[in-house]
Amino acid sequence: MTMHGIRCAFLSCLSVLAVFFVCGELRAQQKMNGTDMDHARGILRDARDAVKKHYYLSDYHGLDLDARYQQYDDRVKNARSLGEAFRAIAAFLGGLKDSHTYFIPPMRSSRTDCGFRIQLFGNDAFITQVRPGSDAESKVHPGDQVVHYDTFSVNRTDYRDLFYTFNTLAPQPATQLDLRDPSGTVRQSLVNSRVQTGRKVLDFTFSDDGNDVWQYIREEENQDHVVRQRYVEMEDAMIWKMPEFLLRDDEVDHLFSIVRKHKALILDLRGDPGGAVDTLERMVGNVFDHDVKISDRVGRKEMKPQLAKTIGDHAFTGKIVVLVDSQSASAAELFARVMQLEHRGTVLGDRSSGSVMEAREYSYSQGADMQFYYGFSVTDADLVMSDGKSLEHVGVTPDEIILPTAQDLAARRDPVLARAAELAGAKLDPSQAAKMFPFEWLPF
Repeated sequence: MTMHGIRCAFLSCLSVLAVFFVCGELRAQQKMNGTDMDHARGILRDARDAVKKHYYLSDYHGLDLDARYQQYDDRVKNARSLGEAFRAIAAFLGGLKDSHTYFIPPMRSSRTDCGFRIQLFGNDAFITQVRPGSDAESKVHPGDQVVHYDTFSVNRTDYRDLFYTFNTLAPQPATQLDLRDPSGTVRQSLVNSRVQTGRKVLDFTFSDDGNDVWQYIREEENQDHVVRQRYVEMEDAMIWKMPEFLLRDDEVDHLFSIVRKHKALILDLRGDPGGAVDTLERMVGNVFDHDVKISDRVGRKEMKPQLAKTIGDHAFTGKIVVLVDSQSASAAELFARVMQLEHRGTVLGDRSSGSVMEAREYSYSQGADMQFYYGFSVTDADLVMSDGKSLEHVGVTPDEIILPTAQDLAARRDPVLARAAELAGAKLDPSQAAKMFPFEWLPF
């Protein structure tokens, strides 16, 4: 983020986790020894201290933080593995029921990929993508409804915690899925993950000719490529696929210079987890000819409201259609809601995530010669919109709710983008719409 000069206030949900260099790994499934226990208890203490110092409410929603800390310190002391200890640390913070306050565990030397992606549509979860060449390729298919994930029901209420546990805290070598295909047939599948084992100690001193450093840079470049901004110009509309709110002001302005050549903008924020405050403010400033208050910040002390300053006469004045889904979070939700409240645009798709707070990330480390790094995201402000309401746990309800069916997913059709094109005065078949911004897998 610093390379973009974006100030360190983030509106980003759980799916965007900061990356920390790791020199000496904590092995999450390893049986606990005395040193591991001390490390885990130290992480829990840091979690408590970070919340005490930075959390936006001094009463912590009525929680007795010190009593809760003692309770979870006992859980950590009785943990049978580091993975179990990590889950206890995450649960300690989870008591705040805050989308932006969570534990960022140490990075592992091994990488795990299950080979499929799941998404909520309404209250049901479906397979949306399957990695070619994976074990999942022959066992699961787009359009399969995921009824149970390792015996757990998959629904909107529990989705976030479920996948945080299995994808971030304790990746599994295999996943048991109860599936219902588009025809209604139910089956079970055990899908083996691919595990890529790396080095347990990484050298960032260049004593190994920089092999670890260059590998890290390559991985970052791959990630940057996957989340690049993409757009298509068609007829009188521009379709902009925005995967995250992490752009400099001049990058936002450049993209809007292209938007202004058209009568309509379709801004696709589906799957967008949010990003930086600056980017959100610049985006809003590019679509209004006057300053707009995005939200009031509510914290421990009086805070300035979040204000988007117009770019003036160059602001885009055409039609705006915004697409959101269950994975649209934080800054993406704020942008969509401002369009509704200011009667500036139409929102289509699914109800958004309801993960809307302002937070900062804090990095910690332990160790001497070899260190491991971890961190916490801590909310420092709730954001109250001009209607006097917060989007946290609520989300944005689209003006038109359009949910792809299991058959749409199986046949690779995108009825949401097709409808957006219709509103923008363009013609786009749902099958063509689905091919416009193809899903890209990170190399593995």
